[in-house]
Amino acid sequence: VTENGSDPEDLHLYATPREQRFRRFASLEFEGQLYMTPYDFIQAVTNDEPKRAKKWRSLSKQELNQILMETPPVWKGSSKLFRNLNDKGVISYTEYLFLLCILTKPHAGFRIAFNMFDTDGNEMVDKKEFLVLQEIFRKKNEKRERRGDEEKRAMLRLQLYGYHTSTNSVLKTEGEDLVPRSYWDTLRRSTSQALFSDLAERDDLSSSLSDTTLLVHFFGKKGKAELNFEDFYRFMDNLQTEVLEIEFLSYSNGMNTISEEDFAHILLRYTNVENTSSYLENMRCSIPEEKGITFDEFRSFFQFLNNLEDFTIAMQMYNFASRSIGQDEFKRAVYVATGVKLSPHLVNTVFKIFDVDRDDQLSYKEFIGIMKDRLNRGFR
Repeated sequence: VTENGSDPEDLHLYATPREQRFRRFASLEFEGQLYMTPYDFIQAVTNDEPKRAKKWRSLSKQELNQILMETPPVWKGSSKLFRNLNDKGVISYTEYLFLLCILTKPHAGFRIAFNMFDTDGNEMVDKKEFLVLQEIFRKKNEKRERRGDEEKRAMLRLQLYGYHTSTNSVLKTEGEDLVPRSYWDTLRRSTSQALFSDLAERDDLSSSLSDTTLLVHFFGKKGKAELNFEDFYRFMDNLQTEVLEIEFLSYSNGMNTISEEDFAHILLRYTNVENTSSYLENMRCSIPEEKGITFDEFRSFFQFLNNLEDFTIAMQMYNFASRSIGQDEFKRAVYVATGVKLSPHLVNTVFKIFDVDRDDQLSYKEFIGIMKDRLNRGFR
């Protein structure tokens, strides 16, 4: 077992906030590279801090092979996949970023993501095409690295990517800047046909990397299977559902609903709101009798949040962005922009949380700002 404490403490200083979080929640190490288990990933997106002691367990080649042998194929996926796998799985840093992307994207974006991987346009994605993700996310990270001790930065790259990276890459030429605002934007903007073809021809992408649970799940134990859109869509939808179920069940205590106050707690997590107690107190006064939020209502709201960009555009077009709006306007704008129908009770609850001056109007700018933080789980 390698204790985090024995790792150079200042190595953390060279990591971005996302890298720091991955290192904090990861519990496995294989040949110098850190991995999360499915349990670690769920903890990382639903908790502020790891529940377990901060240590990385070194996996033997035999243990890794056994884990991968027990990985179910993609057609056996479900909304309990990560919970069923628990500690029997390995997730790399770039896969962690990919899974985070999934959690914040609307269903309409699933087809876009699939088409970006499908470089030859045959409606199937193979392992080589999928591994391009590794190179794109790695290159984005190199652009964001903090300057300093090259040896320590090299150690960090080894922990996160499993190999030492060079400064020369097909993703960057001198003077070229490919640093969009998010990893999703990076994927979207960096995946031209030419770029994919160039990277996909590089054999070292797959030969230098260890297999992971996700790669075996998608492409089989021999890596020869191909992934179709239906299976890809189902995986992404199941992951979104699973994380929402876990968050909902952590508050429901076996009941079919969570309280409006619990909903507010979940909503305000990972945001930059300093004084959440004022929002909670405001809601308690406005909703004296508890009715409860069902899982369907809960899920529909987070489906709306995943469509927040479209909602923002719609609000700007209708000039709602410059003024407060009422419940009917809000509900209609959500449906028009995203196709999601929010129940009257859910809309009323949202208004009671954010309607600080209690005029039954929602301050659009404040609401959007807070919800963008929540959507990205604190990593805007």
